[in-house]
Amino acid sequence: MSTATATALEFLPDPGIEIKQLFILLHGVGGSPHDLQPLAQALRAAFPQAAILAPAGFEPADGAGGGRQWFSVQGVDDDNRPGRVARALPALVDYIRAAQARLGLLQSDTALAGFSQGAIMALEAVQAHDGLAGRVLAFSGRYAQLPKSAPQYTTIHLLHGADDAVMAVSHAQAAQARLDALHGDATIDVASRVGHVLHPALVQRAIERLQTCVPLRSWEAALGLNQAPPQGSTLH
Repeated sequence: MSTATATALEFLPDPGIEIKQLFILLHGVGGSPHDLQPLAQALRAAFPQAAILAPAGFEPADGAGGGRQWFSVQGVDDDNRPGRVARALPALVDYIRAAQARLGLLQSDTALAGFSQGAIMALEAVQAHDGLAGRVLAFSGRYAQLPKSAPQYTTIHLLHGADDAVMAVSHAQAAQARLDALHGDATIDVASRVGHVLHPALVQRAIERLQTCVPLRSWEAALGLNQAPPQGSTLH
């Protein structure tokens, strides 16, 4: 069962099926929720008990072509990007928490999936609020700035095209290296001959990661090595 408006896309399980997972999909700058419909359909097929929500960016894009954005990229650089993201995050975090409350799901039942600017927002959301979601799928994205600590309750999957001319693959590689150094839980997949696009090969790889990758924290829990989870969440 799905509903759609000019500003959002929502898929819910068929009537009678209990909702057990929540995916929140975040589009790129100047885009719309419908840009992520192929990802939503793939997730729906793989996870029939999931609710899939794709909100529109909370402000109109200020570049050519219209669409929506999470933050302005006019004059953006490495110095001002973190501040812009920080100002945009509270509204997104409120949206995520409201969706979790509405559907009766825990933070650990939630995955954030973003493309390009949406990937920045997903990565920085769990960086600012550790445990806000159990997983992040970051397609063709980057951090606003490389983290100084790694999320302890989120598994991060970085997915990128090797030939991305908009968001260089080196950003994903640097993120993976930093998370590894900080003992974070992250994977990286790079598709050859793929540019700045939500490529079907990367979508399929993301689903495989979700279905087969056991979070590092789960292994450590089995060994008695990790800390208690954040209040109000469980670990799968």
